[in-house]
Amino acid sequence: MLLSHMRSVKYEVKTTRTIPPLRDRHLLIKDVRFERVKVRIYQPKTSNNNQRRGILYFHGGVGRELFCFVGIPLGPFTRNGCTRTLSLLFRYRLAPEHPFPAQFEDCLTAAIHFLRTAQDHGVDPSRVVICGDSSGGTLTAAVAQALVNRRDLPKLRAQILIYPFLQCVDLHLPSYQQNARVPILLKERFIVLGLKYINKDFSIFEILKGRHVTEDQRLKYQKWVSPDYIPHEFKIRGYKPPPKYLPSKEMCEAAESMFDPVFSPLLAEDSVIAQLPETFLLTCEFDVLRDDGLLYKKRLEDHGIKVTWCHLQEGFHGAVFLGLFGSVLGFRSGAKGVEKIVNFLRLM
Repeated sequence: MLLSHMRSVKYEVKTTRTIPPLRDRHLLIKDVRFERVKVRIYQPKTSNNNQRRGILYFHGGVGRELFCFVGIPLGPFTRNGCTRTLSLLFRYRLAPEHPFPAQFEDCLTAAIHFLRTAQDHGVDPSRVVICGDSSGGTLTAAVAQALVNRRDLPKLRAQILIYPFLQCVDLHLPSYQQNARVPILLKERFIVLGLKYINKDFSIFEILKGRHVTEDQRLKYQKWVSPDYIPHEFKIRGYKPPPKYLPSKEMCEAAESMFDPVFSPLLAEDSVIAQLPETFLLTCEFDVLRDDGLLYKKRLEDHGIKVTWCHLQEGFHGAVFLGLFGSVLGFRSGAKGVEKIVNFLRLM
């Protein structure tokens, strides 16, 4: 059933590139700039004398796709009991015209701008939540980490991470094996897009062998990235420890930036993780990135960070993005994910 759904999804995702900004009779939608960054603001039409909560949304697309900004509807985050929410969608610069880490720099710049000016938009600065899906979830995690030591800014109220990519150390975790051929995010395709995003001309086969990881890095990060930390129930569909290959000195030197927490937030130091805000983390069973989320959940909880975890047992990568379109493109699992996110926002 999942694969039959996916055949239609491939077409539907492509067509969203041409969808104009979706109208919503409950919202005022306008495009502005925060310094150099283009932003779309979704503001409820209902009057509100009190300051609202604000949600900053970083779209996915591996830093290269724009369709999310063109057509993504954030209405569910400003309705359904969240009428006191101002939603903002950031249009960061895209690769390859703007190489990584331009995408992170834009998201951080826009987030800082909004935190400083939140009251001008009728938002309580202590109620700002950042959110992102897929690579947008990566950006969300990286921005949250970059802000932990900014004493000149209000603290984030929470972060919402929707099936994020979080590490490049082990691409053979159980979910990477189980879901390698499950659309939308095929394992090899995901790696190809990721390498293009950071402008690395590596052999995908050498990356899959893990030859970009030095022995020192492997030893350093195994305390955070290991199949041993994946609960048994997520290995039932199959897991086989991969063969070990010697690292390539040339690849390891060229891949150094891949281990920066801006690209791999799971690899941030404990001193950073310990200061992160309350977190909503969504994972999907049929997603290569599932185990990245499970490992980040463990790291956060190990440091006493409150985590609300939503696992979509029938979910796949992209389900929540499609769920934002309701019955137009949505699936049951995606609608459930959106509902869980909205319920979390109501508490902020």
